[in-house]
Amino acid sequence: MTVAITGASGHVGGNLVRELLSRGVRPRVLVHKDGRALEGLDVEVFRGNVLDRKSLDPFLDGAELVYHLAARISIVPGEAAEVQRINVDGVRNVVDACLAHKVDRLVHFSSIHALSSTPVEQPIDETRPLCSGDDLLPYDRSKAGGEREIAAGVQKGLDAVTVNPTAVIGPHDYRPSRMGEVFLQLYRRELPGLVDGGFNWVDVRDIVDGAIKAGEKGRTGERYLLAGERRTVAELAKLVEEVTGKRAPMFVSPMWLARGVAPFATAVAKMTKKEPLFTSQSLQALRNHIDIKHDKASRELGYQARPLKDTLRDTFAWFGEANRL
Repeated sequence: MTVAITGASGHVGGNLVRELLSRGVRPRVLVHKDGRALEGLDVEVFRGNVLDRKSLDPFLDGAELVYHLAARISIVPGEAAEVQRINVDGVRNVVDACLAHKVDRLVHFSSIHALSSTPVEQPIDETRPLCSGDDLLPYDRSKAGGEREIAAGVQKGLDAVTVNPTAVIGPHDYRPSRMGEVFLQLYRRELPGLVDGGFNWVDVRDIVDGAIKAGEKGRTGERYLLAGERRTVAELAKLVEEVTGKRAPMFVSPMWLARGVAPFATAVAKMTKKEPLFTSQSLQALRNHIDIKHDKASRELGYQARPLKDTLRDTFAWFGEANRL
């Protein structure tokens, strides 16, 4: 089987490639710029961009199974246009190319953020509608838009299935991700404090396993939530302390204070040309999507999520092996 992956050089993509290789599958990978996560791996590299429709033709010619991961994750103000282009227009291009090349199946990586966070007090499962409204965060709006492009493709005859991960953490985090950077700063004791709020955290390897199973057993046009454990940021830092022996910050900022500081933190990060660890947008995410259910994925795909402490232990072991500590 010829398997093609967009976004293969990202955190999830790098883990997906490694898992497929371990199963005897040599995938094609579409690389735009940064290919560090793929160095030394036996993959077939294609240069291209999901925003360049013509570049997808040689990449998907003869492909039977496609995993679409390429996306722009952003919590920084002022990036709405780029987020929209990559997460919506890029999906439209991939759908069009899959139809043109008669791909057998497309597995689309969406996000829990594609689904409405309200009513907050009620559990979230696959029946929760896509989020909508101009007051939404650009990333949330774009991921919902991407799912609408998938639905339009299914109406045209595309065999596609969607997976919706929560907050992904775990090993092989080469860039690293924003949460990977938080973990490194916790280890180095560079964070003066934490922020009140929490999220649902899931191991990247469990996401990969769930996506592969979705490609094998998922029903056409369906979505599957791939969730793990919800913990507050303070609880997560405490687990890091238990795993590494590095004491977690004692100060936890109340949300009202963090929201007041966020614009200044964003401005400082921009001046120093660094990615901000938190912004007004990320603080909003820490108050939403509270009770997420993955019963459907467990029932239909056999999806399971490992204990969060195991994920953190493996993550720091990998950071050590990669000389990042």
